[in-house]
Amino acid sequence: MASKALSAQQISDYHRDGYIVVKDFCSAAEIDRLYSTALNDDAMRKNALDLNDQSGKKTRLSLWFTPGNDVFGYLTRSKKMVAPVNQLLDGDAPVCHFHSKLMQKEPKVGGAWEWHQDYGYWYKNQFMFPDQLMSVMVALTKANKENGCLQVIKGSHKLGRVNHGFSGEQVGADMTMVNNALQTMELIYCELEPGDALLFHSNLLHRSEANLSDGPRWSVISCYSRQSNLAYNETSTSWKTPVEIVPDDAILQWDAGSLSNNDFLAKENDPALKETGWEK
Repeated sequence: MASKALSAQQISDYHRDGYIVVKDFCSAAEIDRLYSTALNDDAMRKNALDLNDQSGKKTRLSLWFTPGNDVFGYLTRSKKMVAPVNQLLDGDAPVCHFHSKLMQKEPKVGGAWEWHQDYGYWYKNQFMFPDQLMSVMVALTKANKENGCLQVIKGSHKLGRVNHGFSGEQVGADMTMVNNALQTMELIYCELEPGDALLFHSNLLHRSEANLSDGPRWSVISCYSRQSNLAYNETSTSWKTPVEIVPDDAILQWDAGSLSNNDFLAKENDPALKETGWEK
C-alpha cells in the first residue's frame, strides 16, 4: 500500500478524540507475512512475557526496542508508519522509536488489560512530554467485542496523566477518575479488521477484555517519540535514535532476518513494573 499523508480532518480528529482508525493500513499480503512471522519465529515465543490481570488470566506480549532488519522492523520503520506519526506528534524534532510489542491474546485464556494510559507506564521511564509520545496498533487478526478488542474513552487524553497503581501485574489507572471519565465521555469499542491501524495518544485511557472467543487476537503496537522528549529513567537507546525510514515495499520485498537479534525486554528490567512510591 502506498504511503498516504493524513488529511487535515484526520489530524483534527486525533487531537480532539485522542485517536483515529485508518482502515486497510496494511495489505492482506503484508498481514500474512507479519502474522506468519509472529507465529513461526522462535524469538517471539522465547521472549514473550506473561502478565496477569486481576482475575489471574494471562496476557502475553513480546517487547523489543531497536527496530531491525526483520519484517516487523520494516513495518516500524516504513514511511507509511513514520509519516503520520510525524504529523501527529507535538514538536518538530526527528521521530524516534521507543519500542514495539506483539500482543498475543490466545482463545479462551487471553487475559484483560486494565484501564490505563500508556503514559501511566512511560511516566516511570521519566519521559518529559506526553504529547510527544504515541502508539500505532496494527491488527494482525480480527479484533471485536467477542475477542477483547481495545476500548477507549474518547477525548480522555485531555485529562492529562491520571494516577496509576498496580492491578495484578499490570499498571492500572485510578478507577475513580476512570469512572468519572466514563460518565463524562463516550466509550468506544475499536473493532478492527486485519490490516487496520489504530493511532492513539499516550494519555488516552484504554482497556481490553479477556479473549473468551474461539479465535486469537494478535496485534503489533509500535510506540514513537520525538528526539526532543528526554527519558531520564530509560536504559535503552532507541528512544533517542531517529528512525531510519525504509520504503513501504520493504515489508513484502526485502529479505527479512530473524527477530532473534532484537533487544527484547526482560520482565525484571521494566521500570513500569517496579514500585516508585506513588502507586500507594
